[in-house]
Amino acid sequence: MIKAEHELQISKKARYYTYGNDITSARYIWFACHGYGQLGKYFINNFRGLDPELHFVVAPEGLHRFYLDGFSGRVGATWMTKEARLDDIEDYVRFLDSVFEHSGASAKNTEQQIVAFGFSQGVATISRWITMGAHRPDIAVFWAGSFPPDLEPVRSTNAFQNIHTICTSGADDPFITQENIKETKKQLSALAIDPTWHRFSGAHVIPQDALQAVVNLFSQK
Repeated sequence: MIKAEHELQISKKARYYTYGNDITSARYIWFACHGYGQLGKYFINNFRGLDPELHFVVAPEGLHRFYLDGFSGRVGATWMTKEARLDDIEDYVRFLDSVFEHSGASAKNTEQQIVAFGFSQGVATISRWITMGAHRPDIAVFWAGSFPPDLEPVRSTNAFQNIHTICTSGADDPFITQENIKETKKQLSALAIDPTWHRFSGAHVIPQDALQAVVNLFSQK
C-alpha cells in the first residue's frame, strides 16, 4: 500500500469586521490583521477610539480557528502554522485580496489613504499581503511583530517603495526585545525600507493613546 498526499481547492466561508461610518467618505481606510489567537470581532475594538468619520477599519479574521485552552472555552484564530505553511500563506493572501475588494477598500478615491496594520503575528501577515497581494497601501504600521524573513528581497523592496512604514512596540513587551528590534532594523535596511520607529510605555497591547500617537505620525504628513 502506497501512502500519498492529495490536494484540492474548496470554497470556505470566512469573515471580516468593520468599524466606521462610511468607507466612501473616510479619510483613512485601515486594513488591520490581528495577532495569534485573536478573533476579528474583539480585535477591532482596539480601534474604537478613532473618529468613525475620518477612519474606517476593516479587520479580516484568520482562516483557522481553535480552542485556546484544551477542548472547549475561548476560541482564537491564526493565519498559519508550520504545517503546509506555503499553502496557508497563498490562501490568506488571496483571502485578504478578496476582503479588500469586497469591503469597498479597492474603490478608494485619490483623497483617501490605505493603512495596512498588523499586530503581532499580523505583522508578518500584512507584510506578505503587501508583497504578494494585488493591492498596495499608502501606510504600513507594524505593531509588536516581526517582518517575515522568507520574502523574496527584490519583490519586497519594490512592493514597499513609496509606503510610509511605521514600526512600534511597547517598552515592556516581553516578545519584542532590543535584540529583536536590532535584527528588524538590519533586515528592513537590507530591503531599502526606512521606517519611522515609535516606542510607547506598555506591553503586548494596543493602548488608545499609543495608537493615536501613531496616527499623528502619518496624519501630519
